[in-house]
Amino acid sequence: MIRADRDRWLALALLLAALGLVYLALVHPLFTLPMRAADARIAELQERDARLRGLLAQRPQIERALATPEAQDGGSGFLAEATAELAAAALIQRLERVVADASPGGRGCAIVNRTPLGDDAGSGRYRRVTVQVRLRCGNAEMLAVLHALESGRPWLFVDALGITAQRYFAVPGAAQPQEGGLDVGFNLYGYLRPAAGAQP
Repeated sequence: MIRADRDRWLALALLLAALGLVYLALVHPLFTLPMRAADARIAELQERDARLRGLLAQRPQIERALATPEAQDGGSGFLAEATAELAAAALIQRLERVVADASPGGRGCAIVNRTPLGDDAGSGRYRRVTVQVRLRCGNAEMLAVLHALESGRPWLFVDALGITAQRYFAVPGAAQPQEGGLDVGFNLYGYLRPAAGAQP
């Protein structure tokens, strides 16, 4: 009787082992793994759907932004002037306005030099207008000037930036030299609107 019980338990264990092997050999690779892959794909698609629904919810805000006057005129980033000489003069005037706004009364920032550079008319469809600039400014004023120049319209770019820290710097028109500050040189440039018949 004991032997028969032991044989039954052994047969049951062998049956369970055989079922486990069948599961590992057939059920797991044919059903479980594909179902897990499908679950992962479903989760990925649900996340993508949520992102796209979020973008679609922003549609009214984007349409309002596109309806602004700046967007209606094409949001032109080109210089408005017709010639390189006029554009260079406009760049210098904009630089002077930005410096005056960053340092009212010229106490913290001053233009030392501004020189229009030669026109590169033969460089393709987009004509670049460049002004070489040298400023003496405090740290905060310099940051404000660079930010105002590069974040406004038309699009202007700062290139060949060189910064030298100074222990003292003299602002033209100030009685006393100021402590600390920067001597900054850079090229400020923008692009003229291409002519209607210009080749790319």
